[in-house]
Amino acid sequence: MGMVLWIVLGLVAGSIARLVMPGPDPLGLVGTILLGVGGAVLGGLVGTFTGGTVTGFDVRSLIMAVIGSLALLICLRTYAMRGIA
Repeated sequence: MGMVLWIVLGLVAGSIARLVMPGPDPLGLVGTILLGVGGAVLGGLVGTFTGGTVTGFDVRSLIMAVIGSLALLICLRTYAMRGIA
């Protein structure tokens, strides 16, 4: 996957995760992209360990990226509420 496609996937996945789980986040555009890219990596790792394969940009990879982004957003909010982040 090219770098531009990773950025677009990150922006879409991060935006969807923030729409699904609204709340106070100190994330701007770059933070949302990084959230989505990190979620895509996390979702891809979990998908690979559970027997799935990631071959490119499709609906399944977007869903895995959104789920990974939601998990990272939950962790971010948990640590931000404790004052650690």
